[in-house]
Amino acid sequence: MSLLLADAFEHESLKAAEPVLRTDVPEALSRQLRWVHSSEVLDIAPLLRGGELLLSGGQALATASDERRVDYVRQLAARGITALAIETGPELPAIPESMLDAGQEAGLPIIELCKVVPFVGIMQAINSLLVSESVAQLQFGDETSHAMAAELAHGGGLDQLLAVLASRTGSSARLVSPSGITLGSATAAAQPESWTTSTVDVPVRGVLAARLELEVPDDGDANLAQVAGERCVDILGLALLQRMPPGLKELAGIELMRAVSSGTQSWRLQQLGPASGFPASGPVAAVVVRSPAAGQLRTRLDGILDGTVPQSASYADNAELIALAALPRTRAVASRIALIHALEALEVPDGSVIAVGPLAQGIGEAPWSLAEARRTLELIQGAGSGPADANTVVDTEDFAVERLAQGSLDAAVREGFVRRQLGAVVEHDELRRSELMRTLAVWLDTGCNTAHAARELHLERQSMHHRLQRIFELCGGDPRGTGRLVALHVATRLARL
Repeated sequence: MSLLLADAFEHESLKAAEPVLRTDVPEALSRQLRWVHSSEVLDIAPLLRGGELLLSGGQALATASDERRVDYVRQLAARGITALAIETGPELPAIPESMLDAGQEAGLPIIELCKVVPFVGIMQAINSLLVSESVAQLQFGDETSHAMAAELAHGGGLDQLLAVLASRTGSSARLVSPSGITLGSATAAAQPESWTTSTVDVPVRGVLAARLELEVPDDGDANLAQVAGERCVDILGLALLQRMPPGLKELAGIELMRAVSSGTQSWRLQQLGPASGFPASGPVAAVVVRSPAAGQLRTRLDGILDGTVPQSASYADNAELIALAALPRTRAVASRIALIHALEALEVPDGSVIAVGPLAQGIGEAPWSLAEARRTLELIQGAGSGPADANTVVDTEDFAVERLAQGSLDAAVREGFVRRQLGAVVEHDELRRSELMRTLAVWLDTGCNTAHAARELHLERQSMHHRLQRIFELCGGDPRGTGRLVALHVATRLARL
C-alpha cells in the first residue's frame, strides 16, 4: 500500500517530535506522501513537485512579516504538498493564527512539532520507506508486464491481456480508442461502490492508439495500479499493432516530427510536410512541453491543438513532448497568440513547463522554431529566472533579446555591457543584499508601470518609490523619455544570462 500522512504520524522518527495537526482539513491523514523534505527557505514552493511533507524549524518564519507567512502557506498549498510541519520553540513559540487560517482556507494540513528532533533522522527513516515502496511497485509492474507478455505469446487478445492486469491490480481495466470506442475490457472480481480512475496513454509506433483506463476501488492501491499500467504499455501496443496498425498519414507525421526534432535538411521536410497534412510553405510554430509526464500529456495536447489550429502533429520522447502547429496564412500572428492562450488550459503536473516557438515561414523553418523554443527553456532554467508559476506557458518572443544576445554576443561582451550600464546597482545589491536589480527589471518589464511592478514584487507603493529613487540616483537619473531607457532594459535582460 502507498504511504499516507497517517503512516508518517505513526512512525517513531516523527512521533518523537509529538506532532499535532492544527488545521481541520478533511481526510488530511489519508493524503498520500511522496517525499519528506526540510527547508527554512520561504521561497521553496517553486522547487517542490507536490506530495511532500515539508519540515520547517520555524527560524525564518519567526522573523518574517505576517503577510509573508500567509503567502508562504498559500504558495505551498498551490504547489500541492501533502502537509507542512513547523517546529515550535523559543524562536517561534506557536504557529501564528494567520498561517493556520490560511492553511484552513487553502486546504493545507499544518502540523505543529512540539518537541525538537533532528529533521535528518525523520527524512532518512521515512524516505527510505518511500524508496523501498517505489522499488516494490516497479517490480510488481514488471511482473505484471511479463504475465501479460506470456498471455500475448499464447494468442491472447486484448480482453485476455486486460484480464491479467485487472486480476493482479484488483481494478477494472478498459482500453478505449482516441475517439472513445471501447477496444477491450476486463472487470474486477468485486464491484465497489466507489473508485478512483487513472489513465495511461498507449502509443503504437509513436502514434497515440488508445487510452488505458483503470478503475481502482477506494480501498485499493491506485499508485500500484498506475505503475502496473505504465509498465504494460509496450505489451498493449504490440497487441494493438496486430489489430490496427497506424495509417500512412500518421506514420508520416511521426517521421516529420522526428525530422523537425533532429534538424533535418529542408528538402526532406518539404517531402514529409504535405504527406502528413502540412502545407509546404504555410506558417508554422513549434511547441515544447517538458514534463515528468510528457507521454501522458499527449492526448490532451492533441485535443487542444485540434480545437485551435487547422493541422498539427505531436511526438513524445522521454521527458519532452513536442508538437508542430500549422497556422492560417492571413492571421498567423493572431492565431499563434490564440494558441498560447489555449495551451494555458493544458493541465500539467508540477515541474512542467511549456514554450511556444516563434513563427516560422514554411515547414523548412520548423526546426528553427523548435530550436528557439528549446533555447528559451534552457535560458529560463539556466538563469533561474523563470516564471513564478512553473506551469506558465512561455512565449519565446518575450525572450527575443536574450536569445539574440546568447547567439551573437560572447559572455565577456554581455558582462561588460551590464557592468557599464548597471555596475553601481549590482555593487549596491552585493554590498547591502538589496534587490534593486530585480526591482528595476520588473519595473522595466511592466512598461515602467510603478503600481503594476509593486504588485509583482509584493511591495507597498511607497517602498517601490523609494527603491526607484535609489536606482535613479545610481543610474544617473530617471531614464524615462531618454535613450538610456532601452539600454538599461537590455542590460537587465542580459544580466539574467
